[in-house]
Amino acid sequence: MSKIYTGKGDMGTTSLADGRKVSKNHPQVVAYGKTDELIAWVGLIRSQPEFAKTAPLNRYNTILHSIQDHLMHIAALLASAKEKIDIVPYFSEAVATLEKTIDAMDSQLPALHSFILPSKPATSSIIHITRTVCRETERLSVTLGTDVVYAEILAYLNRLSDFFFVLARLVTLHSGCEEDFFV
Repeated sequence: MSKIYTGKGDMGTTSLADGRKVSKNHPQVVAYGKTDELIAWVGLIRSQPEFAKTAPLNRYNTILHSIQDHLMHIAALLASAKEKIDIVPYFSEAVATLEKTIDAMDSQLPALHSFILPSKPATSSIIHITRTVCRETERLSVTLGTDVVYAEILAYLNRLSDFFFVLARLVTLHSGCEEDFFV
């Protein structure tokens, strides 16, 4: 590609991976666009000082990188409408890995007895925003139905938002800040 712009989408349409022309507000385009936004939010998390090589949370940078890779696969799948059957075992394994990671992080945290109001540190709030974008990505994917989105991908997105919730709490703990509770 010699130029980043082509002008082909200037009239509000785009092409899915199978070549079909659709409106840029087509549910598949909206879903993979939200996935793209989620990838960017994960990148913002990775860029925070808490995830630098010397920080106590640096091991999570590799996990966040893997999450971005997984989300790129999801975006591609959303653009192609279930063309990659081999992706199912890959995401089943990714869900299991997320669950193990969540359990390991959660074991370091105090029990939760109330809703949390995102606040300090700023990185924790960024992670909470990422969690809400993940939930929106999940909802938009659910809207497409299982004829477009595999159940394993929906499970992954569901578990991923749980991962972000626990990661935000862990960042708060490691920063020395106190969680701000709703009640």
